[in-house]
Amino acid sequence: MSLGEHLVELRKRVYISAIAIAVGMVGGWFLSDYVLAAIRQPIFDVAANQGRVATLNYDSISSAFDLRMQVALTIGLIISSPVWLYQIWAFFVPGMTRREMRYVLGFFFCAVPLFVAGCFAGWFVFPHIVELMTSFAPADDSTIITAKTYFDFVLKLTVVVGVAFVLPVFLVLLNFAGVLSAKSIIKGWRIAILLITLFTAIATPAADVLSMFLLAIPMVGLYFLAAAVAWGHDRRARKRASTVSPDVASDIPA
Repeated sequence: MSLGEHLVELRKRVYISAIAIAVGMVGGWFLSDYVLAAIRQPIFDVAANQGRVATLNYDSISSAFDLRMQVALTIGLIISSPVWLYQIWAFFVPGMTRREMRYVLGFFFCAVPLFVAGCFAGWFVFPHIVELMTSFAPADDSTIITAKTYFDFVLKLTVVVGVAFVLPVFLVLLNFAGVLSAKSIIKGWRIAILLITLFTAIATPAADVLSMFLLAIPMVGLYFLAAAVAWGHDRRARKRASTVSPDVASDIPA
């Protein structure tokens, strides 16, 4: 495909993903009350354990509406994840053989549950992070929590952990499809660590360095796990190809 054809294909995939996310946001809007109530609960639990009264503060007239839209967008991303995950893979691996299609379908049905499981993992962990972070406040002081800052932390944490669970699936899929070799994955570890650090810094509150590292460390571990799986696949592929034909072996990624 030419560069123009790639851009047209990219536009098509982006449009389909955007429509799916928008439809998911509609459902997320109706679910936002239940999600907001569940996100508030850890604050109330911490306050009850410390014998205090807890409230979340909105610092502007439109912040409550903006927050509800943000919650709806996050729910829409999770609901529509099967659609936009497939669109990403379909763009990177457009001309697949029957064998490669089996790889894509297999990893697709692994990645969607992994993304949802990662979101649930982030959802499960965040009450403990809230309890830990608020415990550093002295007993005689008050912790004033802005609603937008608090919900930003929770929602971004949930999505980031979901993405972290899917990251190795992307890399292994591209390796199995012959697009990316294990050597390339291992060689780019420095850039990968830098990008992961930047990604987690953006996804977590600016002053919350601890949460950034708590997210970055498992993502780096998953990156090297994917590299190990890709290395094992390339090694087996070279052995199989060498028993068939030296010419075929030369086409296997090093």
